[in-house]
Amino acid sequence: MEKKEIKTYSLDKVTGKYIGKKETSKRNEFDNELRVDLIGNAIKQARKERNLTQTQLGELVGVQKSQISKLENHVTDARFETILKVFKALNAKINFNVELLNENLNLTSNKEKH
Repeated sequence: MEKKEIKTYSLDKVTGKYIGKKETSKRNEFDNELRVDLIGNAIKQARKERNLTQTQLGELVGVQKSQISKLENHVTDARFETILKVFKALNAKINFNVELLNENLNLTSNKEKH
């Protein structure tokens, strides 16, 4: 039996082919939506690891359960301030990577409740 070599493609190459090349409006929109999905998933995972309901997390943050649900399910564009409050309530370390003029600037926030 002859072995066939499986051809592989990078995620970037496939995304470029089917979504659009980097720096195009369609690709930027796709990448931004993906990041929002990742934030929502991180919130949900951290909440569950801390055995909190959406209602309990909402009370800690000062928002309704529905707002937490929307964040976790990426239904709405949330204010950045709200996202920071959620991660603070979850006692989570926050890292941001901002790229400016082809240079990386890493910002780390390690605010913990005492």
